[in-house]
Amino acid sequence: MSELTTEVERLSLVIEIGGMPVRVNTTEPSFLAMLQNRYAGYVTGSQPAEIDFDIELIRPSGVEPDADVSVTQRNGRWTLTRGDFRAEWSPASRSGWIRQSANPYSIDAVLRIVHTLVLARQGGFLMHSASAIRNGEAFLFAGVSGAGKTTISRLAPSDATLLTDEISYVRKQRDGYIAYGTPFTGELAKLGENVSAPIAAVYLLAKGPENRIDPIDPGEAARSILANVLFFAEDEELVQSIFHSAFEFVSRVPVLRLTFVPDARVWELIG
Repeated sequence: MSELTTEVERLSLVIEIGGMPVRVNTTEPSFLAMLQNRYAGYVTGSQPAEIDFDIELIRPSGVEPDADVSVTQRNGRWTLTRGDFRAEWSPASRSGWIRQSANPYSIDAVLRIVHTLVLARQGGFLMHSASAIRNGEAFLFAGVSGAGKTTISRLAPSDATLLTDEISYVRKQRDGYIAYGTPFTGELAKLGENVSAPIAAVYLLAKGPENRIDPIDPGEAARSILANVLFFAEDEELVQSIFHSAFEFVSRVPVLRLTFVPDARVWELIG
């Protein structure tokens, strides 16, 4: 009597953020459909990818997604853990795996972490800020929680294209820096447009009695950029790279303080 075996079909899609395509592979059609919906506008089909992840779905552990993140490297292989997932990634083989429950929060976190690791070696970074394109140029809006990132995004005029209200994607180019749209959302819960533009300025937000723009000194600018950069790895070399990247960024991109009254007239100063 012969033994019958059933081969489970492997399903894949490519999620391209910041010009970097990442393929995720799963055997669960419902999870694939969830990813297609979650990353609508960033799914690019079956093109060649820079990174491959095999996803194994497990039962929820009951630990909250906002538990502490650990990102460590050993023998050239990265280990990423949080309460709701565990993942490994090898830059040399451009492949890895993720064990998580069937939710969008875990894969979101893994993608953010992997992008920060790749960008750190290229002079770029993810930054806690809103960003938008106007007149062919990108503008970033950074600040502590409550400073106005969601407000400035909500007030954007019809000729502005929102890239994100939460996490900006900054990639270094030979002649400057490019901001890309991201699917990482904040209070607006609206995916940014999957487009890009050269960065013209970064505005540090502050609410006040009038709309005005003030210069700040390079030291404060660099400290403010570093305070808003997302980086999770316990790796001295990459941390130093992030420091150098922030100082180079402020030497090439204007960083200004934008004090504003929360109404649409503030956009008359931008772009």
